[in-house]
Amino acid sequence: MKHIQFHYGFVAFAMLFSIQSNAQKKTVNTIDQKVETLLKKMSLEEKIGQLNQYNGFYDVTGPAPKEGQAAQKYDHLKKGLVGAMLNVRGVKDVRALQKIAVEQTRLGIPLLFGFDVVHGYKTISPIPLAEAASWDLEAIQKSAAVAADEASSVGLNWTFAPMVDVSRDARWGRVMEGAGEDPYLGSLIAAARVKGFQGENFNGNNTILACAKHFAGYAFAEAGRDYNTVDVSENTLQNVIFPPFKASVDAGVRTFMNSFNELNGIPATGNAWLQRQILKKDWNFKGFVVSDWGSMNEMIAHHYAKDSMHAAELSINAGSDMDMESYAYVSNLATLVKEGKVKETTIDDAARRILRTKFELGLFDNPYKYCDEAREKATIGKPEIQEAVLDMAKKSIVLLKNDNELLPLKKAGQKIAVIGALANDKTSPLGSWRIGAEDNTAISVIEGLNQYKGNEITYAKGADVIVGRTLFGFETKVNATDKSGFAEAVAAAKKADVVLMVLGEHGLQTGEGRSRTELGLPGLQQELLEEIYKVNPNVVLLLTNGRPLAIPWAAENIPAILDTWQLGTQSGNAIAQVLYGDYNPSGKLPMTFPRNVGQVPIYYNHKNTGRPVLPEPDSVFWSHYIDQSNTPLYPFGYGLSYSKFAYSDLKVSASTFAKSGKTEVSITVKNTGKIRGKEIVQMYISDLIASVTRPVKELKGFEMIELNPGENKKVTFTINEKTIEFFSANNKWEAEAGDFKVFIGTNSADTLEGNFQYSN
Repeated sequence: MKHIQFHYGFVAFAMLFSIQSNAQKKTVNTIDQKVETLLKKMSLEEKIGQLNQYNGFYDVTGPAPKEGQAAQKYDHLKKGLVGAMLNVRGVKDVRALQKIAVEQTRLGIPLLFGFDVVHGYKTISPIPLAEAASWDLEAIQKSAAVAADEASSVGLNWTFAPMVDVSRDARWGRVMEGAGEDPYLGSLIAAARVKGFQGENFNGNNTILACAKHFAGYAFAEAGRDYNTVDVSENTLQNVIFPPFKASVDAGVRTFMNSFNELNGIPATGNAWLQRQILKKDWNFKGFVVSDWGSMNEMIAHHYAKDSMHAAELSINAGSDMDMESYAYVSNLATLVKEGKVKETTIDDAARRILRTKFELGLFDNPYKYCDEAREKATIGKPEIQEAVLDMAKKSIVLLKNDNELLPLKKAGQKIAVIGALANDKTSPLGSWRIGAEDNTAISVIEGLNQYKGNEITYAKGADVIVGRTLFGFETKVNATDKSGFAEAVAAAKKADVVLMVLGEHGLQTGEGRSRTELGLPGLQQELLEEIYKVNPNVVLLLTNGRPLAIPWAAENIPAILDTWQLGTQSGNAIAQVLYGDYNPSGKLPMTFPRNVGQVPIYYNHKNTGRPVLPEPDSVFWSHYIDQSNTPLYPFGYGLSYSKFAYSDLKVSASTFAKSGKTEVSITVKNTGKIRGKEIVQMYISDLIASVTRPVKELKGFEMIELNPGENKKVTFTINEKTIEFFSANNKWEAEAGDFKVFIGTNSADTLEGNFQYSN
């Protein structure tokens, strides 16, 4: 009887799947038919117009511009020569511009409205690197979903996120915008963010287009200097850089953004191998590619294009579909087609991709679907969004050190001195790339602590971190001289039972264009920390940062350290709840922390050299520094808890498996601490001999578990052919026969290990 029930259930499922599949095919076919019908009606200039994106250029509530570049843009808009806008938000403004496109142009093609909704619109989640420290894919997806909900309520339907660049160099300011150094973790997070922004479909008005960026290699800029040249092997591209982009395609991302950098001598915007061969052919990407801001014309500065017309020719032929703010396409493509340098079918392909996306969004059915003023008012900052970003913030915090169980703090009877300008700052916690948010809207650490009434809290600034900023904070001046607040801070520390030092980078010291050559505490903060420690060693260091920092003195001397990153709107509440133990920290580092900047780039999944170490104890002829250890300050995957976890009994179910087979690796984890806690159990694999050299180990699985005191759990990972695939010397993804090591542990350095063989 059970067999029959299963059979009928299977048949019913198969019929339902068939119906859904056919419905999806019919929808796709219908959209494709509509696109082709529309394309036939369009002039060459109107097709090119769809490839043109302008920044917001005038006050739509005021008079139309009559002269200059703004007037030209307005004229283009009325003629249907604009396909998308960026940095226009607010239902009133979006509706006004959409009305021009839909009601005043010949064909009434609606606009896309894009914006950098990187980690929230007005209500801000932790910076993406901090979210990655949660290793919580469900929470990360929800964070993107609530960002999409809020952003879509103000008329936006497209975000230039997620950034999925794998980042190994902490000097690069944009590490804050990604998921860290690991391609496996980065791929899972990329997919989670795409799904969060885009949802299951675009039927409603609370999801937006995602954009995987920057394609490709941007994070590998030499010396960690933003926009610098990139020169990497195809092996690195395929095995390290490409996987999160491929995962984004597999997750259904509708748009890609190319990168500013050149890659092996060819600017990415004009790189046909990247955009046409890899993305559109090999990966069968059906969406469209948008340039980064002005990157087409920047190929002139690269000495790759001689002028804007040449840049347009190179870009469109290479597969860059939409021009963001270079004016190269709208000014030059028609001439290039007439001269035979660009085929009109190439223009058709780009326009087709953009139009299809607009149909998928439902903009042709309802161009104003994102223009609901009542929804805008009801959605911005609503409780559900605040709750989601608070949850994300707590999960993002990483406990780096906790000697003598200084944390969590007692909830009553203590005198607590809070020191550091960042403790009372309501802008810095918002981090970089929060351009929809207003300054001074984050909950500060002081405000978060004041929610708890049992202790006596004293605040002293100590020293400012920055003493000036330009518009949008693109440049900041570090305080390197003003110690006038030191005395007050020292006096407060002397009277305290515990000192909370809130130190690190201001939120405006990270992000695009904010590369650093030093990775220590900026300005006078290190000196302040040491002065406070002299009078009261019971210090809890709360790092606020957008990148890994080199803090060797603190790691050696300060008893408790929390990495609190830049946590967004609910920052202070999240930090306070962790400090007082109402939330037990469970975050793990998504990037390696160096001992000093001289080790950078430093990453766990490095390769061995011919001389990793020589047997002679006094030899210097091996790969090392004479003034510093090779090991990191804190390794990838590192993070403590108020609980303690013991690992034991690693077992490999089958020492050998073949193609289409598998083996299982298990380990027992026990909570040996005093409170319930979460642990992220991590599995790494090492391919010992391969057709190309392989990393010493690579993350290939992880599982978050939660255990009561004394409770243990067996965690099992399955390893199959897919698990051990890589881009081989045969220039394809494959699993090669050979010997492997498998490691399971609490981070990439502290593991137990086993062995297995694979044969194909």
